[in-house]
Amino acid sequence: MARVAIVTGGTRGIGEAISLALKEAGMTVAANYAGNEEKAKAFTERTGIAAFRWDVSDYDACQQGVAEVEAALGPVDVVINNAGITRDGTILKMTAQMWDEVIRTNLGGCFNMAKAAFPGMRERKWGRIVNIGSINGQAGQYGQVNYAAAKSGIHGFTKALAQEGARFGVTVNAIAPGYIDTEMVAAVPADVLEKIVAKIPVGRLGQAHEIARAVAFLCAEDGGFITGSTLSINGGQHMY
Repeated sequence: MARVAIVTGGTRGIGEAISLALKEAGMTVAANYAGNEEKAKAFTERTGIAAFRWDVSDYDACQQGVAEVEAALGPVDVVINNAGITRDGTILKMTAQMWDEVIRTNLGGCFNMAKAAFPGMRERKWGRIVNIGSINGQAGQYGQVNYAAAKSGIHGFTKALAQEGARFGVTVNAIAPGYIDTEMVAAVPADVLEKIVAKIPVGRLGQAHEIARAVAFLCAEDGGFITGSTLSINGGQHMY
């Protein structure tokens, strides 16, 4: 039976590429999305991948969402915590709401999804959790104290949960993408984007499929000896 994978934020951008890569790897994929019904429907029609709507920042919604996927597709063996939002601003302009929304979605969503899926993985002695961090969680970024804090927290969350899952065949890893050619990056003003690319040693933005390929690698059947790791995919922009 094919492994069942949930990809949060899985109908657009990097998430869509991950959903497709896992499908191509032979998995049965459920793509989670937060609110855009029209784009989610178009995604399913285009890819044949089922889309399920819930808010990853909502603990109860994640419990219900995982249960819904399992009822429709079978036990969840793989969770990709990709969903994320931005609410940028310097700390002088950032409101408590802007902080809370980003922390609840980008970091809290990882906890909520792992809490829902991890017990079943542990019981079945097999699981793969991949959390999508960011170069800005490693190096920081002006005007993103909320986003950088959440993404940095993902790396600690990954290492700690990896220790809990290791002896049960559940691996937990993270990927820290650099600047990837997605709608979010395309919205950056052209002059700012030019300066960003100038700082990337390979001289270009990354592609979503390059992140997706790494996710598929970490989720493979023979990937059980890789856990607690963060794979940086940033064109050499940040090395440590």
